[in-house]
Amino acid sequence: MSAPPIAPYRSPLPTGRDGFPQLVRAEWTKLRTVRGWVAGLLLIIVLTDLMGLFAAGSSHTECITSPGKAPQTGRACAVTMPAGPGGEAVTDTYYLVGQALAGTGSLTVRVTSLTTEWGSGTGPDTGSDFKPGPVPWAKTGIILTASTRPGAAYAAMLVTPDHGVRMQANYTGDVAGWPGRVSAAGPRWLRLTRSGDLITGYDSADGTHWTRVGTVRLTGLPSTVRAGLFTTAPGWQTTGSSFGGALGNGGPSLATATLDQVTRSGRWTGAGWQGTAVGGASLAAVGYQRSGERFTITGSGDIAPASPSNGARAQTIEEHLVGVFAGLIAVIVIAVMFITSEYRRGLIRITLAASPRRGRALAAKALVAGAVTFAAGLVAVVIAVLGGIAVVHSQFGYVYPVTMLTAVRVVAGTALLIAVVAVLGVALGAILRRTAAAVTTAIVAVVLPYVIGIGSVLPVSAAQWLLRISPAAGFAIEQSIPAYPQVSNSYFPAFGYFPLSPWAGFAVLCGWTALAFALAVILIRRRDA
Repeated sequence: MSAPPIAPYRSPLPTGRDGFPQLVRAEWTKLRTVRGWVAGLLLIIVLTDLMGLFAAGSSHTECITSPGKAPQTGRACAVTMPAGPGGEAVTDTYYLVGQALAGTGSLTVRVTSLTTEWGSGTGPDTGSDFKPGPVPWAKTGIILTASTRPGAAYAAMLVTPDHGVRMQANYTGDVAGWPGRVSAAGPRWLRLTRSGDLITGYDSADGTHWTRVGTVRLTGLPSTVRAGLFTTAPGWQTTGSSFGGALGNGGPSLATATLDQVTRSGRWTGAGWQGTAVGGASLAAVGYQRSGERFTITGSGDIAPASPSNGARAQTIEEHLVGVFAGLIAVIVIAVMFITSEYRRGLIRITLAASPRRGRALAAKALVAGAVTFAAGLVAVVIAVLGGIAVVHSQFGYVYPVTMLTAVRVVAGTALLIAVVAVLGVALGAILRRTAAAVTTAIVAVVLPYVIGIGSVLPVSAAQWLLRISPAAGFAIEQSIPAYPQVSNSYFPAFGYFPLSPWAGFAVLCGWTALAFALAVILIRRRDA
């Protein structure tokens, strides 16, 4: 007698789905139910903000406001900088021999010489301690400006010692013209024309055949502007490095130029040529001499964007993010343990049994790790930046202004940096399966090159090379002030400047992360759980 067939058990519950959203939800449940990992997410915020706010609050400044007076602090040492038309901080100091131009017109001049000198910056302000020295971005030529107020809109055609003829406008604009040095045997003719808000610059090697260098529109230019001849020279710098920072030395510079064959068209008003030390005369040697239509003008300063590397007592918004590298260590530990803890306890077998598509399971884990660390990082960065700015301002300090787009890129980009490093940690954890090994590898790959690069442990060229090829290149996303090629500044990692642009550096980090994740997927598919 045969036994009756036994019907298989069927659960009364509906069949569940095992798609990718369900995997993500499961991984999120794992993370939020482990109190140590939740505490680690809070630690990311605490480490990032404590170090950032401490750095902002430790920037006390003392200054001597007059000879023989005791050092002052607080409001007496407040730093101010003029703002250009784009809102950026600028330096705007030069000597101008100008007149008023009403409406449309033009100005033409020939430049026959440009010499430069260095000063020690320690002697009397008479220019007696100056000696010949190279100043590659010294400038002389013709300028048209909305006013002599520092930061006013302007356009200029100018000659430099080492960079030929340039047309520059509104501090950040720069277009190359005729190359080569100027001399009595090889002079340069320059011309600016105005038609409403439209300014056009020309240059010539013989005063007969002219080439248009560029055109710029100065929005809101008044009907009457100041135009004339100018000379200026940015201060000289020598920069070295030592463990923990950069060492520098420098002082003021002077440029003296000879200009003649001045011709004008249009309606020029006022009392004729007048000399003005725009931005204030910091050196007694600046001024001009005139012999007929021949002008000899001596100036000092610069017309350019301001930069944190030029010695100003000011901070950038990314200086308040100094704690990010410490927060990243907590990110790495959480991300690595998010997967290695399953290997250590044997739970990875259950995870992979529930989702045989192993690559998809790893992707869900990486997505959760990246998303939660992005959220924690975003909160930390917003607090660090806004809190740091408030602390600096409470101490009468100065923070370099940036556009809203730049601020969003720094804040959101830094949060993305944290998230991508978390994904890298998950990938390394899957590859190495050991918490200590994976954490150490991630720190050596991301955090250590950053510390070495900005800490002046290596020569500048080596530090730039390291920050160009390692995952630490991703820190470039934090840089808020660009490195302008037409500015004589020390654009080194020790001053917060990276060799790659913000998004290019971030792409390097993403590339390393993608490679690590691809290797992790291959290995998790081939190896036993």
